[in-house]
Amino acid sequence: MSLQGDLEVEVRRVWGAPSDGAHDIWHLRRVWANCTRIADGLAQEVDRDVLLIGAYLHDIVNLPKDDPRRKEAADMSARHAVDWMQARGLPRSDAVAYAIRGHSYSANAPCETLEAQVLQDADRLEALGAIGIARCFNIAGQMGSGLVHGFDPLATERPLDDRAYALDHFETKLFGVAETLNTAPARALADERVKVMRSFVAQLVQEASL
Repeated sequence: MSLQGDLEVEVRRVWGAPSDGAHDIWHLRRVWANCTRIADGLAQEVDRDVLLIGAYLHDIVNLPKDDPRRKEAADMSARHAVDWMQARGLPRSDAVAYAIRGHSYSANAPCETLEAQVLQDADRLEALGAIGIARCFNIAGQMGSGLVHGFDPLATERPLDDRAYALDHFETKLFGVAETLNTAPARALADERVKVMRSFVAQLVQEASL
């Protein structure tokens, strides 16, 4: 079996039946696809095995957004990845662990290697564009949040509250994600995705305003 096949087996073993549409096997496959797109656009060489393992195991410990241990999830995933790699005699487990720790938005860990920067960018692209919209509303539904404030959807006369309304999360976090990207290929992809999001927001506001 290929390395990617082994990783998919491990994810299914740990996760069991999928219960989170925002963090499922398709999310991991998309992050890996984003890694390859970014790597293809870089002038420097990057270790693609590190990216492959990081893409598949970065969320292997997947805690809910409102779990008090949320900031520890990346470190827990990194330790799982090291154990998995060492059991198979795979090299560069330290590089994979560093990249996984660095991908986390909430943990705010260092992200100085090229592999860590690519993995972080690849995962953050998932928060943007049409897939970012879909994942945002999926997670909002899991947390019991509303869709949009009907009288003031853009929070011009009220505080933003992304725990109460999914649309508020666009301003409190998602649009800012594009500004945190490390690599030029990722930033180019993000520009197009943000355009999609802004168009969606304009249409949603038009339809939802009362």
